[in-house]
Amino acid sequence: MTLRFLNDSRSYDAARHSVRFWGHDEMTEAAFSVDETALKRIEPAMNLDEAGALLAFDSHRALIQSAATKIYKRGQKQTHDLTATNF
Repeated sequence: MTLRFLNDSRSYDAARHSVRFWGHDEMTEAAFSVDETALKRIEPAMNLDEAGALLAFDSHRALIQSAATKIYKRGQKQTHDLTATNF
């Protein structure tokens, strides 16, 4: 089982104050969400808005994807949530 991030797309979820992104495990797509408290932990100067969240995500994509890989469990959840404790 190898989780790969083949697509650089991400989107801001205003209702959840988080950035959503996707990985792939063979033919299965895995959804992830990283909340603004986690983003603020890794980017303390982040503006608390969509642009700030997306910029923080883009600036720390490798770290976020590494944390996502650590919490991923195939087939167990529809969305895997990353919080400040994951960083």
